Amino acid sequence: MTSWAGRTAAEIAAAVREKRVTPREVVAEHLARIERLDGRVGAFRKVLADSALTAADEVADRSDLAELPLAGVPVAVKDNLAVRGESTLVGSVATPDAPAEEDHVTVARLRAAGAVVVGLTNVPELCIFGTTEGVHGTSRNPWDTTRTAGGSSGGSAAAVAAGMVPVALGNDGMGSLRIPAANCGLVTLKPGHGVIPAGIGNGDWFGMSENGPLATTVEDLCLVLSVLADERFAARGEPATRRIAVSLRSPLAGVAVTKPYTTAVREAAAVLAGAGHRVRRAEPPYPLSLGVTALQHWTAGTAVDAEGLDPARLTRRTRVHAAVGRRFVRTVRTGDRRERLRRRLTPFFTEHDVLLTPALARRSPRSVPWHERGWLPNVLANTNYSPLTPPWNLTGWPAMSVPFGTLPSGAPCAVQLVGRPGTEADLLELAGQLEKLHPWQRTAPLD
Repeated sequence: MTSWAGRTAAEIAAAVREKRVTPREVVAEHLARIERLDGRVGAFRKVLADSALTAADEVADRSDLAELPLAGVPVAVKDNLAVRGESTLVGSVATPDAPAEEDHVTVARLRAAGAVVVGLTNVPELCIFGTTEGVHGTSRNPWDTTRTAGGSSGGSAAAVAAGMVPVALGNDGMGSLRIPAANCGLVTLKPGHGVIPAGIGNGDWFGMSENGPLATTVEDLCLVLSVLADERFAARGEPATRRIAVSLRSPLAGVAVTKPYTTAVREAAAVLAGAGHRVRRAEPPYPLSLGVTALQHWTAGTAVDAEGLDPARLTRRTRVHAAVGRRFVRTVRTGDRRERLRRRLTPFFTEHDVLLTPALARRSPRSVPWHERGWLPNVLANTNYSPLTPPWNLTGWPAMSVPFGTLPSGAPCAVQLVGRPGTEADLLELAGQLEKLHPWQRTAPLD
């Protein structure tokens, strides 16, 4: 008997369209895997078993089944995006526990394409931090369950890496797609502004937050991106030659990148050079003030999202984060510092088509109750392991995390690809080359 859990979204959708398997059979098998594994992984805040099976039957009855790009594909949705009939708790007990009347536009697009929502995934409170734990659950890295899956799309990443769904929906305001993807051996894209509808929290963290998918293959990533963006993303013919800059250093002074991640970048650069790209070392002109700018935007976004919530029901780290951010909201809203950063970095991207960096500076923190710890330990833990993702939210430019190599523990390592506005297809093309020339293992060996 064919096993559908662990198969790609493209494979599942093709089989459903050709009626080699029914959507109910596919969804039931994934629900069984969730029931078997999620106690160890903690990907889901809520599993929607009954409604998922009903939705699967509805997909099977659709007259346009043969044209659906995601026919019968089980998907998980990050718990900061509305799913019709379900509450959106955003990892907190302070948020309203009221069912959403309508799907978020991204969820609606997935359903229209034939996907079946099987559950809502865990996030840190208000999606602030790069670790996922809290009152609703703890998401662990399926490759090493002593470590966090990352955040804030940690539950979504853990669900995909564990083979509980082939693809999942998340979003990224300071690295919240790329951090868990890097930890969990997945490929993801934080698109540039306006490619995919946002509508995240109260103002998308001043326009820094973008929705996007997490997947095990570049093909699946392109497939779901095409649905979410209502624009075709697909592998091209012969890849074009790119000018690729390679940087190994952290944008933040005093934060070092550990050897496994610098090694991964060097090896990825060698693969791309061998494929004919023009690859050379070059350092982006990050300003010394970047760390302060990132902290101001990070905390101010939380301050806005926390407005109207009962502070007594928020964890201490969230209350402090919001309190720090309130003094910066007015400054951040002007957008002046983000525009200065864009102007500073733009010349670098006229000389180079793509920037290749480590995705992270070090492996993810241990899976412990970070939500019970103070604000400063959380900020330091996040900053020390993920200093390389925030600049590209501040600029609004597209950035990817791509699996490459392994850590000494056997967990995946990853590199980051960054491009100027409108180069999502170029980044996907390079990621596809890396995948072809240096394949990665798609899911964690949990069974």
